Amino acid sequence: MFFNPSRDEARNFLFETWRKRRSNEILTPLEDLAAQLIEKHPEYFPIFEEPGRFLHREYLPEQGEPNPFLHLMMHLTIEEQISIDQPQGIRAHFLRLTRQFGSEHDAQHRMMECLSEMIWQAQRDRTAPDASVYLKCLAG
Repeated sequence: MFFNPSRDEARNFLFETWRKRRSNEILTPLEDLAAQLIEKHPEYFPIFEEPGRFLHREYLPEQGEPNPFLHLMMHLTIEEQISIDQPQGIRAHFLRLTRQFGSEHDAQHRMMECLSEMIWQAQRDRTAPDASVYLKCLAG
């Protein structure tokens, strides 16, 4: 089954995960991973402390402010890709980038740039995302 949450569902997942982590409640494996990612981004803590204020907030590119929800969901996407090596070869790129940057987190940030490029091209061309674009960017 394909999991495709709405924007609010994805945001609520992150808000609830953070609430549970701060309350020392038991987390599912996915929640635990999300909580670890939030913990790596202390600049986002104030956002996750006030769900009512930030649930519906727009983060438009022209505002110049990064979207913390998109950022964390991209981390989760990359974590999943690495765990199943899909697209094929992604794990090898991750390992190489980790060695290059000396940090798994920094490697994932580089991977996000390429993932974003692939998504942008698909949106621009009104086509399905092309994994070869993603992998070519990672190789470059």
